[in-house]
Amino acid sequence: MLRRALPRRSEARRILLGTLLSAIGRGLTLPFLFIYLTDVRGLTDTRAGLVIGWYGAVTLALSPLGGTLIDRFGARRVVVPCLLIEAVGTGSLALVNSTGSALLVMTVIAVGSSAIWSGQNTILASLTDDDERQRVFGLNFALLNLGIGIGGMTSGAIVDTGRLATFQVIYLLDAVTYLLPALILLTLPGVGHRLGNRRGVDEPSAGGYLTVLRDRPFRRLVIFGLILTTCGYAQVEVGFAAYAVRVVEVNPRVVAWALAANTVMIVLAQLLVIRRIEGRSRTRALAVVGAVFAAAWLVLGAGGLVSGESALFAALCVVACSAIFGFGETMLSPVMPALTNALATDELRGRYNAMSSMIFGVSGVIGPVTAGPLIGAANGMVWVATVVGGCLVASLVALSLRRLLSTEQDGLATTAPASPAPTPATA
Repeated sequence: MLRRALPRRSEARRILLGTLLSAIGRGLTLPFLFIYLTDVRGLTDTRAGLVIGWYGAVTLALSPLGGTLIDRFGARRVVVPCLLIEAVGTGSLALVNSTGSALLVMTVIAVGSSAIWSGQNTILASLTDDDERQRVFGLNFALLNLGIGIGGMTSGAIVDTGRLATFQVIYLLDAVTYLLPALILLTLPGVGHRLGNRRGVDEPSAGGYLTVLRDRPFRRLVIFGLILTTCGYAQVEVGFAAYAVRVVEVNPRVVAWALAANTVMIVLAQLLVIRRIEGRSRTRALAVVGAVFAAAWLVLGAGGLVSGESALFAALCVVACSAIFGFGETMLSPVMPALTNALATDELRGRYNAMSSMIFGVSGVIGPVTAGPLIGAANGMVWVATVVGGCLVASLVALSLRRLLSTEQDGLATTAPASPAPTPATA
């Protein structure tokens, strides 16, 4: 299955290697930023939250500009500088010692990360054919999670809140891992150039974000993504953890096990899922994702109902919720970017991918803000009902998208069978 999921072109395989290497660095630091800012650098919880929220706001604000620059100059000229900026910013986190310096460094990191995801998706789309693109995006997501898991386990054995140097080491290592995909791109001079070749190199791309938003199928896909991620991904960091600790009353260590179960599910199931959904309707797959996410939240809600009677069963519900959610991610990760790029034109591909990545930024602002008050109402049951209902509404939106797509865009196109060899005439 791995051999089948690998892209045909060697350049695309090297881009995937860069994804894995940078994800290891991201995993080194991802779980510990809040702890580093508060327990090690002495920022208050409020100020640390402000710093992290500022990063999200700047990234979201700059993402549209990143998509425009990708279409105007090519992904290569945008992604390489962004990776270098990201490396400088991440390494500088080792030196922050105040709220002001933390805000400055997080601004630099946000500038770097604002176009990396959309740029890399644009490059992968340009290096793959329609029949393999869905598999490659799924493999890219599996490698991303594998790298984060490896990095997280490594840093968990290194960091010590009583020793500043341990955190400085992982941030410097993270910076180095961002340099590796930049070096890979520099060794591929023919990759990542401007795709809209019908116009002159110095002429702007035809249309802009208004043209993208006028694309009715893509607009419907964006609505689906906003609903699903607001009631899905955006709830993981705040809603899931808060409900598990405060309502289900599990130990925070159980939450860590649950996140580990999520990563294991993705790494083990991704290739199998890619194989099973190939040649099937993408819109139906997206509808199934909404149903799977809803099932995950229902299992978590069941843990809250039985927490006072069986602590073990409640803990299992928390872990099972995260694992089920990971299974849904294995379907969403290959289908969403593949469908985005099936709808995109070469001249606006950067903007299409930028808008797709902005979905997570917008929902990342809405989700955490709404999770707190909802969890505080009716012992968390209002929150459970809201996120379950939202995921099911997303499924209905996905099903309504089917009639707006061609057979090829929905992933149902099959290769025409070869003509049978003529039967020799009898003598």
